[in-house]
Amino acid sequence: MHTRERADDVLRMHRLTRTGGSPELLRWLAQRSDGWAGLLDCDGTVLQGVSGTARWPGQDAAALASRAARELTVRGARAYSLETEECTALLLPLDDVPEDRGTLLAVVAPRPLPGGLATLLGDATMPLLLAWSSESVERKRRRVDLAESRGREAVLHLLMTGQLSIAHQVAGALRPRLPDPVRVCVVECPGGRRDEVARICTEASGGRTWIVRCPVYARHLILIAPADAGPAGGGPHAGTPFDRTVADLVDDCVVGVSEDVPLSDTATGYRQAFHALAVARGLPDRHARFGSAPEPALVAGAAGELWANTLLAPLLTYLPRRSQDPGSQELVATLASWLAFSSHATQHLKIHRNTLAARLRLIGELLHLDLNRLADQAALDLALCIRAVPAPYRSEDAGAGAVPDLDTILRGAGIQNWAAQQFRALAPAGRTAEETLRAWLRCEAQLAPTAADLGISVPGTRKRLVRLEGVLHRSLLRSPSARYDLWLAFRAVDLAS
Repeated sequence: MHTRERADDVLRMHRLTRTGGSPELLRWLAQRSDGWAGLLDCDGTVLQGVSGTARWPGQDAAALASRAARELTVRGARAYSLETEECTALLLPLDDVPEDRGTLLAVVAPRPLPGGLATLLGDATMPLLLAWSSESVERKRRRVDLAESRGREAVLHLLMTGQLSIAHQVAGALRPRLPDPVRVCVVECPGGRRDEVARICTEASGGRTWIVRCPVYARHLILIAPADAGPAGGGPHAGTPFDRTVADLVDDCVVGVSEDVPLSDTATGYRQAFHALAVARGLPDRHARFGSAPEPALVAGAAGELWANTLLAPLLTYLPRRSQDPGSQELVATLASWLAFSSHATQHLKIHRNTLAARLRLIGELLHLDLNRLADQAALDLALCIRAVPAPYRSEDAGAGAVPDLDTILRGAGIQNWAAQQFRALAPAGRTAEETLRAWLRCEAQLAPTAADLGISVPGTRKRLVRLEGVLHRSLLRSPSARYDLWLAFRAVDLAS
């Protein structure tokens, strides 16, 4: 190989590593050798491989390279070649540095070998080492980031299911400490900028806010901020609530904010923030707070608690036949996730859709309910919310007397007042709004049947519901949806009439 050609090749290899990393350089080496090129561990494991021609199937070439790597290790050689009738495998270590000497460059090429191939491979080891080392660091960083992200998801899941002590234990390995009370924010980020927005939120809060990348919605961040959170330091946003500061700092992001809630009531805070997010999408400043309103679970009283405990008893006391099957706690978490996120519960729970379907079938059988019916879904959602009510709000005399049914609970004074408040919020939208919602609920909250029931198009039905989201300050079309509360409110009003 002439000196000028060699210099050109070296420059070409360095350019390839800068633009495409080790895969591009290996691809170029495979093409130059008319064979296969790859990186292997000293035990023969292929870390990365590229075939430069159809003449040499990657699997066969990789097998030969793996065999050569194992023989090199056994012999303790610095470099090695293994010949067959048709081809030759050449192996070189990337470097003498102890932590890298186990990584080998391998090329499998047809015989006779191209002239200057050994020199070319020797020159390729340095740029390959630099590229591979850089990529290894990046892979480790991503693994660390993924581990932290999954840890934060786990803490959020524990908070949403009311397991505070375990949540504090897991959160102790991360930062910051979990605040109490909290204000939950859901931030809808511009496409592809969620990591950037997370960094901005961290800086804006001075590191006091617990930030979780939503496992269900790829553009959402969930912020669990101290109830008194404001922007860190001074500057133009001094005195401005932290959640509004986020909307001001990030163009095109939308922020929904909950009321101040106890840490134990994080699930309620999330639902409130999600409903506020639906309203914020239609506002110029892209920011909305959840309007103060009592939760039906808080006003259901002792009778409601007795009803909820009785309804859920078969699920809460369920014992699986096999140790590997989900127990009662896991089934309750599955039900709560599915009611909140519908089919997206698979992403929240990190399970396959068939697993979710099987668990839901089991839950329906245990409770003798049809989980496809909105009425049964609403009843279960209310029951779970009642059970999740913090201890200070619970009735002391729950558990005595005859077990009421759902209609009896909905006739209670507290629920009736709550339902009337929902209708007062709906009044400015006129009679058409109530007709639309009743049709939507009657059709199991499905758009196409609702459109047919109303005699309008599906896009027209969707537009009506989007407008009603702004009127009600609730999310309707995306989960968590207010459909359960609306079904309960309409049922309560109908029972009173």
